[in-house]
Amino acid sequence: MPAPAGFTWTTRADGTVVITHRGRKAATLRGERAAKFTGEVESGDPQEVMARWTGAYKFGNERTAREHPRNRGRRGRG
Repeated sequence: MPAPAGFTWTTRADGTVVITHRGRKAATLRGERAAKFTGEVESGDPQEVMARWTGAYKFGNERTAREHPRNRGRRGRG
């Protein structure tokens, strides 16, 4: 799976953190969550941290799961 890319974050004057992905707002964090995010993003890989906090970390593996032998006979159901 390719590494996450296209995320940016800004901190507003009131301490709110806004995370964007390719120019679109993906998440807004306030208070304790914003402080925790800031600590994580400064100590780790910023792109991966932002992908995890916004929930965008899961994209890219759906095709791999669909092609797994266990799931091949299940197309069209559901």
